Amino acid sequence: MTQIHILYENSEWTAPLLAELDRGQLPYRLWDVAQGQFDLSAPPPKGLYYSRLSASAHSRGHRFAPEYADAVIQWLEAYGRRVVNGSSAVRLELSKVAQYAALRTAGIATPRTCPTHGRDPAIAAARTFAGPFISKHNRGGKGLGVYLHDDAAAFAAWLDGPDHEPPIDGILLLQEYIQAPAPYITRLEFVGGAFLYAVRVDTRDGFQLCPAEACAVDPAQGPMFQIVEGFSSPLIQAYGRFLADNRISIAGIEFIVDAAGRALTYDINTNTNYNPEAEARLAPGAPRGLASVAAYLGRELADLNHAGDVISLA
Repeated sequence: MTQIHILYENSEWTAPLLAELDRGQLPYRLWDVAQGQFDLSAPPPKGLYYSRLSASAHSRGHRFAPEYADAVIQWLEAYGRRVVNGSSAVRLELSKVAQYAALRTAGIATPRTCPTHGRDPAIAAARTFAGPFISKHNRGGKGLGVYLHDDAAAFAAWLDGPDHEPPIDGILLLQEYIQAPAPYITRLEFVGGAFLYAVRVDTRDGFQLCPAEACAVDPAQGPMFQIVEGFSSPLIQAYGRFLADNRISIAGIEFIVDAAGRALTYDINTNTNYNPEAEARLAPGAPRGLASVAAYLGRELADLNHAGDVISLA
C-alpha cells in the first residue's frame, strides 16, 4: 500500500497533523529533512509526498534543512512523484522577493518594498522612505527580524546595535509601514486550493504573528486570533487563482488594509499552522485546519492509489 510521506524538520509543528492522520487511519511515513541522504539515480518510494518545509528552520538550528528539502523535492518531482507544496511552494516559502514578484505578476497589490544587500545600500534605500518603514528578512518566518524604524537615522543606529540580526540569505527588505485604522491583519487559509476560513490577528503586541500554539502570545485584551465567520472578499478568488497558478495546495496568505481602504498582501505561508484556541470557538461541524489538511491528503492518496490500480489493470 502506498502512503503519505511527510517532509518535515519541526516535530513540534508536525505532531498535531499526525494526530489527525491517525484519527483518519491514514498511512504515513515521517521524513526528517534536518539531515539525511538519498541516491539521486534511484527512484524514490512510491506514494504521496507532503512538504512541511519552513523558512524559519534556521531559527531551530536546522540551517540547511530548506536547501536539503529542496534537493529532495527536485529528486521526487524528477521521478514524477506527487508532491503537495512542491518546488513552486519552496521558491515562494524561501524568498519574500519571489512572493512579491509573483503577487504583482498576478495583479495583487503589495506594499512598496526595497530588497537590499549590504549596510550602505540599505541606508541609501532607507532614505527613500518619507515616513516610518519596517525591515524584515527575505527568508523569515514567525515574524523574525521584523522591526519598525522612524527614519533612516534610526535605522542606521539599529544596524549597528545589539538588536540587529543579519538575514540568513544576506537580503534585508525595507518596506513601507502600513498604518491600519484598526490594529489587526487578516490571514486567509486555503486547503486543497479551496478557501477554508479567514483569521483576524491582533497586532498590538508586535510582528510575531505565527498562529501555531507553540509560538502564539496572548495580547493584553482579548484573543490574538479570531476566525471571521461569513468572511467575503474579492481576494478569496484572487488568492485561489494565484495558488493554482503557482501549484500550491496548502497556504495561509496575509494582508493588511490601510487608511485609504487598500488591501495590501505582504506574506505567503506555505507551511501554514492553525491556532487551536481560535478553532475551539468555531461551531460544531465547521471546518478545521489540520482536519481539513488530513482529509485532503487522504483524498489525494486515494486518487493516487486509484490511478495506480487503473494503470496496473490496463
